[in-house]
Amino acid sequence: MIETTTLVDQNCHGVLRTELGLATFEAQLGRAAGPPAAGTTFFDTQTGFAVRRWCPPLLGLEPHTSPAGYLARRRELGVLEAGRRLLRGTGVTTYLVDTGLPGDLTGPEEIAAAGAAEAREIVRLELLAQQVADTSGTVGSLLTNLAHAVHAAAGSAAAFVSVTAPRHAAAPASEPPGPGEVRAAAGRWLARRRVGGRLTDPVLLRHLLWTAVATGLPLQLHAGPGEGCRGACSDGGQAQIAGFAAATAGLGTDLVLLYGRPYHRHAARLAGAFPHVYVDLGPALAHTGARAADVLAEVLELAPFGKLLYSSGARGLPELHVVGARVFRQALTRVLGGWAADGSWAVADARRVAEMIASGNARRVYGLDGT
Repeated sequence: MIETTTLVDQNCHGVLRTELGLATFEAQLGRAAGPPAAGTTFFDTQTGFAVRRWCPPLLGLEPHTSPAGYLARRRELGVLEAGRRLLRGTGVTTYLVDTGLPGDLTGPEEIAAAGAAEAREIVRLELLAQQVADTSGTVGSLLTNLAHAVHAAAGSAAAFVSVTAPRHAAAPASEPPGPGEVRAAAGRWLARRRVGGRLTDPVLLRHLLWTAVATGLPLQLHAGPGEGCRGACSDGGQAQIAGFAAATAGLGTDLVLLYGRPYHRHAARLAGAFPHVYVDLGPALAHTGARAADVLAEVLELAPFGKLLYSSGARGLPELHVVGARVFRQALTRVLGGWAADGSWAVADARRVAEMIASGNARRVYGLDGT
């Protein structure tokens, strides 16, 4: 049997603090732009089935309980107790929490307390820049304050993350933009933005990425189609990220690629090509449900095993933390256990690689053991 004793969730988000009705729960479950089509439900997805398989037993119900029955039990326990039971059923010992999403979500300290675990913050670069811009009236103050904010955040955060730069930064591959380019872009942004306005300027995004690289803190990069994605990002921003990986080689900053399907194989190839590039398994596995073992096997064909990191990628629902952990463990058991069972791998090696992916690699990359 291939089992992992602990997990480090190297990319996740907080959970909602409020009680949820069926429609709200489904909206979080589906993560779609709108409600399900008339006569359908987001419970009829791989993620929905995984929730019904793994979460009911943690709340004292039988697996595969109906959605109505499950949500009734959830309300009976209350949002705090249900969340505590669910998070403590994941086996996660450390959460790295991206705090950049809007909404009434728990922060690192709260999720650590609920899950009886440790937690560190991942700072979202775009949000940090937007917050700095809200209090900076001139180009000079914006750029000075932004540099100070990034370096101050690096003193306590586990990592930085960028969501839009891989899609909007037209040429992150070559080098940082020049001072003149940056000042002109900052002036344009200040002139046209409103308070809280989003950062999409490609020059400022390049500047932000390279400012983060200079700190030496690990940098997570979202890739694949996303909000605001068009044009060059139709391929998941693969060309931009490959170029950026080449340009940052040897600079001392590790890149962690947050790729989902169908780009997981490309991410695995980049991890094999560059010593400082790592692959997050969360987006590729958590939403694949019963087919997650197939996706994991594809990644293991291409990436060195020391380059793969577990995450749930969960947001909003504690159930998604559970699904991420249980689907990952099941996929590891099926793939590595199968290879050990047929003699392709030694059992000891299968167990060692499982622990590397589950927690060891993340502890090394993020210095979680003080290294």
